[in-house]
Amino acid sequence: MSEEIYEKIRQAIKDFDGDTVKAAAQESLDKGIDPLQTIDVLTDTIREIGNMFERMEIFVPELMMAAEAMKEGIAVLEPEVLKKGGRERSGTIVIGAVEGDIHDIGKAIVSTMLTGSGFNVIDLGTDISASAFAAAAKEHNADIVAASSLMTTTMVMQEELVKHFTEIGLKDKVKIIVGGAVVTQKYADDIGADAYGANAIEAVDVAKKLVGK
Repeated sequence: MSEEIYEKIRQAIKDFDGDTVKAAAQESLDKGIDPLQTIDVLTDTIREIGNMFERMEIFVPELMMAAEAMKEGIAVLEPEVLKKGGRERSGTIVIGAVEGDIHDIGKAIVSTMLTGSGFNVIDLGTDISASAFAAAAKEHNADIVAASSLMTTTMVMQEELVKHFTEIGLKDKVKIIVGGAVVTQKYADDIGADAYGANAIEAVDVAKKLVGK
């Protein structure tokens, strides 16, 4: 029975059908299936779709729609997991696009995949200043701050973020991941960031390594 529901979820995500994902997630709970196992199915499916994106078999709109469908299942399952205290959080991540950058697509995908991978994600949105990142990191006792930039004109704000965290004494307490279409590993190294994520899948893997998972 569980495999039938899992297959329904996999296909619904690939069909961008959030309503069916939501209904199947609820069905899994109604039948007593461990919500953690169902979340793993959601995560594995979106990772598979992410790999398809990397191979250019699908494009950004399809990836976004699949991620939104997956979130419908997470919204049903995660409260049950937390209620039972049965899921160990991977860590807390504050994520946002840097000041001056209003692009949300890539950051939203990363945010969804981090949530599905067990992180407590605080998504600040776009056009976020270094001080706002710092305030959120303090408020939520974040392990990681992830800052994206999709424009060469706003890359400098990632450097300003690293400088600001250093100046206020947060750099040793909070790891900083940078990413975005215009960002490179060399740039991340040059500005003193702790890590670089070339894409959503790599960002999740890097985040897990930073928190020792």
